[in-house]
Amino acid sequence: MKLATGIIPARYGSTRFSGKPLALILGKPMIQMVYERSKRAKFLEEVIVATDDDRIMNACAGLGIPARLTSRSLGSGTERVAEVARELGSSLVVNIQGDEPVLDPAMIDALVEALQDESILMASLMTRIKDPAAFNDRNRVKVVVDKDGFALYFSRAPIPYQAKEGFFQHIGIYGFKAEFLFRFCGLPPSGLEKAENLEQLRALENGYRIKMIETPHSTLSVDSPRDIIEVEKLLRKKRHG
Repeated sequence: MKLATGIIPARYGSTRFSGKPLALILGKPMIQMVYERSKRAKFLEEVIVATDDDRIMNACAGLGIPARLTSRSLGSGTERVAEVARELGSSLVVNIQGDEPVLDPAMIDALVEALQDESILMASLMTRIKDPAAFNDRNRVKVVVDKDGFALYFSRAPIPYQAKEGFFQHIGIYGFKAEFLFRFCGLPPSGLEKAENLEQLRALENGYRIKMIETPHSTLSVDSPRDIIEVEKLLRKKRHG
């Protein structure tokens, strides 16, 4: 088993929620929760935070979390991950979103397992959702796949049409062969990527395939302060469940 490096991009200046990585969830900074969960994955040789901000660097230092300061000119978390991966010389990389405080470590391991296949350059996760209200929620990214589990398309719109048996929601954690990660970051943003505001469409539009791994685990991403309330409810429920 070839192990991977887990890299957590963490930007302080989020337009919707400034300082999000340092927001407290049950008394812990969110970046600490994501790091601790990621460290429990079996197939990561190390986990490191990639950030553009000294405040996050200082917080990580105080918590004993390895972190690298990246260029402030980078346009996305993926580019931050790539910059750190180049420095580390990693061959397999998992981009672990810094706003996924309830991710299950098994999700990371599933991506690393998929990357053992030499033909798979990029992999991500999906989970089946049967909530009709979620189907129309633009913040829930949907994905449709072919018979071999490779992504056909991602959208904020409800796809597929009349999904009576539920739909697959995309979970934005990615595994990359490092050489493909660097190639991907060198591609210009694509038309579909801009239309949907979904970076992964750049790969599809340039003819690359993304292997989708179905997971029974769901997550609660934190996009706004009110999302923290829902995360805390879920964590309290698990503690007393």
